[in-house]
Amino acid sequence: MFQSPTHGEVTLTDIRTHILQFLASDAASKYQIVVGTDSQPHNGSGVDFVTAIVVHRRGHGGIYFWKRVVNKKTYVLRQRMYEEATMSLMMAEEVVALLHKDGITKYDVEIHVDIGTFGKTREMITEIIGMIRGNGFSVKVKPDSYAASKVADRYT
Repeated sequence: MFQSPTHGEVTLTDIRTHILQFLASDAASKYQIVVGTDSQPHNGSGVDFVTAIVVHRRGHGGIYFWKRVVNKKTYVLRQRMYEEATMSLMMAEEVVALLHKDGITKYDVEIHVDIGTFGKTREMITEIIGMIRGNGFSVKVKPDSYAASKVADRYT
């Protein structure tokens, strides 16, 4: 199940309905569909991963849905960043599969990763960006990766 501050607890099928209604409510606007994942380790007792699906009406807000997965495995930073990117890729593929009949393709979905040019994750940027682009999606990193570093981060 996913959570939404606007729609409460929803299924993936419900998300499709809400996204299509949101897009139809202002057909003249430009939209961006974004997927991002953030994680938070908990003192050796596992890691919370939160994946967000954001539908951004450019210049006029948006809606989002998020899902938490708790993994009891212990991760080093590199493994955790790859797991975040993999979870985002899997969710982006689900979003495309869910909305492909409605004209949404990989070119319409962007993946945001919680890595940046500063800090410990900077040496992974080329690898993770290559992995995501290799799967056919565009990608953004910090500070432009709001779906991961702001929306998903809010729930970790």
